[in-house]
Amino acid sequence: MNFQEKVDALRKHHEELLTRPNKMKEWGNGIYDKYENPILTAQHTPLEWRYDFNENDNPYLMQRIMINAAFNSGAMKWNGKYLLVVRVEGADRKSFFAVAESPNGVDNFRFWDEPVTMPEDVIPATNIYDMRLTAHEDGWIYGLFCAERHDDSQPNDLSAATATCGIARTKDLKTWERLPDLKTKSQQRNVVLHPEFVDGKYALYTRPQDGFIDAGSGGGIGWALVDDMTCAEVKEEKIINSRRYHTIMEVKNGEGPHPIKTPKGWLHLAHGVRGCASGLRYVLYMYMTALDDPTRVIAQPGGYFLVPEGEEYIGDVMNVAFANGWIADEDGKVFIYYASSDTRMHVATSTIDKLIDYCMNTPEDGYFTAESVETIKKLVNKNKGLTPALS
Repeated sequence: MNFQEKVDALRKHHEELLTRPNKMKEWGNGIYDKYENPILTAQHTPLEWRYDFNENDNPYLMQRIMINAAFNSGAMKWNGKYLLVVRVEGADRKSFFAVAESPNGVDNFRFWDEPVTMPEDVIPATNIYDMRLTAHEDGWIYGLFCAERHDDSQPNDLSAATATCGIARTKDLKTWERLPDLKTKSQQRNVVLHPEFVDGKYALYTRPQDGFIDAGSGGGIGWALVDDMTCAEVKEEKIINSRRYHTIMEVKNGEGPHPIKTPKGWLHLAHGVRGCASGLRYVLYMYMTALDDPTRVIAQPGGYFLVPEGEEYIGDVMNVAFANGWIADEDGKVFIYYASSDTRMHVATSTIDKLIDYCMNTPEDGYFTAESVETIKKLVNKNKGLTPALS
């Protein structure tokens, strides 16, 4: 093939990928439905980001800029479209944000023409990633994300890093105003803005940690109130969802997207991490908090909600499910956007009613093998008609 024929074939192949229908998998768990194909991968990124289409400059039609992954996406409904602010990672390990949109939320995602231009903070970040989107009642859309820098207190350790919460806001998802990074006493990698004012203040879900990777003395998902997002500072912080030994969140846990408000309470999606022989295992779990007090947990099903399955288990960082975006439609349908193994994006769909039922009627973790066995026996006896309920 000549150069133009190669270009035409490449564009045809790319278009086939972008327009591929995504079918719901059979035999789900009744809580949510997964889909057959990832919704975004590195190959979904625009060809213009990767190829120089000038034959004189690129006669072999090589990828001049390679993309490694597309994952960990914030999400929101915008002008009738399902929008993801995607963490795209280049072959150089640098992550950046890019917006992809879909007409139906499960397939036909297309990236906008150019990546997001994110203004720098006073001290530039080496890497930024994992944006949580919140359309706040103050009228702004906020993006909270991790800003990573080298830890200059350890000049001889090139792996030493610090994590702070970067903050930006926008009205159109195209032009972003960068605000100062969140001031906290500890490092922060997973900070989420609550969508409503609480006691006249902005409310943040935090995850205090001693180091860049290790939670250390950080006890779990925190809660803090700040006066002003343009100079946000956490002065007091309390843990509302704790880590615990021999659970899915033994090593650390963190809030995913901002919670969804329902008539029964706030629905929360979070990730839990435990150590195992193959490294750190990331799974998703859910809990609910009270409408009148978003810090008070009213329900928390035991164990995980969603884990990597099949090919989802394979990727750059194995055995990871991570979510920082979901969308609740007006009809009650919920689109849960999750990444697998730091490589690609998927979607699972459920409903508000199903997720409330799951949270409020699934047994909690008893924290001991004996309690787990008793919980199963109660269900067995209930199904035999011997007992009225799991409780």
